[in-house]
Amino acid sequence: MSAPAARYPISACIVAMDEEQRLGACLDALDFCDEVLVVDSHSSDGTRELAAARGARVIERDWPGHVAQKEFAIRAARHEWVLCVDADEVLSGPLRDEILALARAGLGTGGAAGYDFPRCTYYFGRWIRHGTWYPDRQLRLFDRRRGRWGGHDPHDRVELVGPRASLSGELLHWPYRELSEHLQTIDGYTTTMARGLFERGRRASAFDLWLRPLVRFLRFYVLKLGFLEGWRGLWLACVAAHYVRLKYAKLLLLQSPPPPPHRAAPGTELSSRRAP
Repeated sequence: MSAPAARYPISACIVAMDEEQRLGACLDALDFCDEVLVVDSHSSDGTRELAAARGARVIERDWPGHVAQKEFAIRAARHEWVLCVDADEVLSGPLRDEILALARAGLGTGGAAGYDFPRCTYYFGRWIRHGTWYPDRQLRLFDRRRGRWGGHDPHDRVELVGPRASLSGELLHWPYRELSEHLQTIDGYTTTMARGLFERGRRASAFDLWLRPLVRFLRFYVLKLGFLEGWRGLWLACVAAHYVRLKYAKLLLLQSPPPPPHRAAPGTELSSRRAP
């Protein structure tokens, strides 16, 4: 893949697993990039075959976590400027045009080490533009010599050395196909978060279990105008509070002493002696 008249080539980096249904649209919007790299974690569907058929370079690798896998991807890329996109994300037309114009004019003009842009999420029939889900600016286009993936799994982020600039085009996000998928994601993410907090020495309290969820709800629904999204805004505010409560409930369980060995109730033990 080649970008016409680009002074600075771009490598698009995607980490994926079992994303055959959504990956095609993601790849189509990246056709201007000089390289598209897909790091696949042993997909059981046709993810690898689809990526290869669309001209992407595919590397198969075990899943070490969000941060480590994305960091591996940008280091395996062929070019210094990388554009990191998830398989359930698609560059909008305006964002694609902005990035292509930067590639032609010179990435990093003005000293920028990276560029962020708003992400808009589609949630069961509606683009969410209020609450903490928007504008949800994502730093995804950056010079890997001055940036790296960091954060704590599963909430990764780019850590940049140098100034960033902002673009206005949106990154479009289709994260959930079914409600059960959303709830399963929350369960998995909160487990990972609780384990990470526990390993870093964080301990939970009643404050974390009751007040933090309330604060999260009010921030999403009231402060960030989530109520303007109708029933979806109310539901997402409740989900945000549930996420926080579940994370700290799991942390409380991790920090609690292990249960004693199972013992039968007094007088109900089975005798090991044989009957006469």
